[in-house]
Amino acid sequence: MLKRTLFFLLSVAAAFLMSSTEFDISRYVDGEFSTASAFFVPVNLETKAPKKVTAPEPVVPEISESAPAPAARLRDFADQSFESQLKAAILANPTWAKLYRNKKLSVGLVDLKDEEHPRFATLNGKHMMYAASLPKIAVLAAAHDAIERGELRETPEIKRDMRLMIAKSNNAATTRMIDRISFEHIERTMRDPRHKLYDPTYGGGLWVGKRYAAGGRRYPDPMKGISHAATTEQICRYFYLLANGRLVSPKSSEKMMSYLVDPELHHKFVNTLDRVAPQAKVYRKSGSWSVYHADCALVQGPQRNYIMTALVEDPNGEQIIRELGEVMDRLAKN
Repeated sequence: MLKRTLFFLLSVAAAFLMSSTEFDISRYVDGEFSTASAFFVPVNLETKAPKKVTAPEPVVPEISESAPAPAARLRDFADQSFESQLKAAILANPTWAKLYRNKKLSVGLVDLKDEEHPRFATLNGKHMMYAASLPKIAVLAAAHDAIERGELRETPEIKRDMRLMIAKSNNAATTRMIDRISFEHIERTMRDPRHKLYDPTYGGGLWVGKRYAAGGRRYPDPMKGISHAATTEQICRYFYLLANGRLVSPKSSEKMMSYLVDPELHHKFVNTLDRVAPQAKVYRKSGSWSVYHADCALVQGPQRNYIMTALVEDPNGEQIIRELGEVMDRLAKN
């Protein structure tokens, strides 16, 4: 009798508790209910409708105003008529014609008078050659890339070395810069998708794989095994990106221009420009070793706005580049 009474009282208490407490079916499904509590599950269960889940709004990254614009496609401005004029001038000189046919002469010219629609011409432009000190411009770009990444501090000593490396082509200063940056990071900048200044699809390009000193390891380019390499097409693209503030960043482009302006070595192209365009502003880098001679100049001044470059493998390369400079200056002015 006592047991029946206790069972009756427990049943009443449980019913009262169920009527005053909201039943949560999810707890039952997840196994949180005891075996005894299963007897008190109501027959007509009402569950709440699931809450609507709203997907988060997509996050749109902010674009810095100082971020470089996409790499300009200088190749899109290749001008067949302009190239024909350049080729005719080269073939008119028997010495130049022979060097060109033997791929020992490569030239490039970019007429920037109409900056929206430049004219671009090269001969042997994708043929990679040993370029002596000219690829030091790759070290200059890699240094500014490393500075922007926080990998290199822009100290007064580094600024002095960069000026010596470019204006005077000082080998010791260049070697110090290479040691600070590393060959791998120079390659990283040259292969950067924004620039693609070394691109096997287009014959390679700018490469630095040896210190400008007697000792040290070699890190040659993977296509031809050249330690200090360039193509005239990629040299033109380098200076074109630079002139448009698109090499590394607008700020870095401006700083690099300050190292390239007013060269202190007055030979090759500069020797000619001193005579035919003494008032022009010249941004320049050259190189010479043994029979290999190289030069590039961005020329801005009275009636002039162009890029010219030449790579020559010939003992008389110095004089050849002087004469080429006069011919290309005349073509770019017209």
